[in-house]
Amino acid sequence: MGCVSTAVAQHQRQVLGIIPSVFTVNNLVGETCGKEIKVATMHERLLTMMKLSDAFIALPSGFGTLEELFQMISWAQLNIHNKPIGMLNINGFFNSLLSFVDHAVE
Repeated sequence: MGCVSTAVAQHQRQVLGIIPSVFTVNNLVGETCGKEIKVATMHERLLTMMKLSDAFIALPSGFGTLEELFQMISWAQLNIHNKPIGMLNINGFFNSLLSFVDHAVE
């Protein structure tokens, strides 16, 4: 996330970090280059992201990103939001996940 937010800020675009307190307590955040909103929980982070975002895109990452991606997909299915959701499938990173989702839909 740091590389992406730095690149965005260098091109004079808005950067907004929504940081759960657990990340600040353990100093897992690092240097921020934009506006920062501190929240109490991961759920509050997701809810704040959903309210303030125009769209969602998942970049190759780990379980936290997958959890957030599926949460946004679930909320879209429940008509909690109708914002675009995407995955940046660099070098086929999400291919197996997409195959699984296709299988689950069948």
